[in-house]
Amino acid sequence: MPVDGKAHVRIARPSRDLAAAERFWTGGLGLSVLYRHEAGPDAPPREDHSLLMLGWPDAGWHLELVVSEGEFVRPVPTVEDLLVVYVAEEVPQELVDRLEAHGGRRVEAHNPYWDTWGVTIEDPDGYRLVLSTRDWSNS
Repeated sequence: MPVDGKAHVRIARPSRDLAAAERFWTGGLGLSVLYRHEAGPDAPPREDHSLLMLGWPDAGWHLELVVSEGEFVRPVPTVEDLLVVYVAEEVPQELVDRLEAHGGRRVEAHNPYWDTWGVTIEDPDGYRLVLSTRDWSNS
């Protein structure tokens, strides 16, 4: 079967500002820029988007952030749009400080479970990153 637990996952969403997002995700969390595309000034309407793909090189997922110059799609995250990273230990305060210094904002979780088991940081687009002290396995 071509789709199984080893299939790579892309999480794609719009961004207001790719430079601010890049600072948060790379300088704050430590993701790498995996790919970048910048729309040219004369790009036709269907190709007038810039995008940034971020992730850890050995991960089974990556984050794609897109800005369209013509038909701008505004991010509309809810308090339950979460990207949860299970760190399986206490979240270092220096990591939280670094995320805040790179454009993030620590917020109270909508679901108190995440305040008990982690730290919630809002990225520059308003999406929430949860660093969970718990561990997770699908097996």
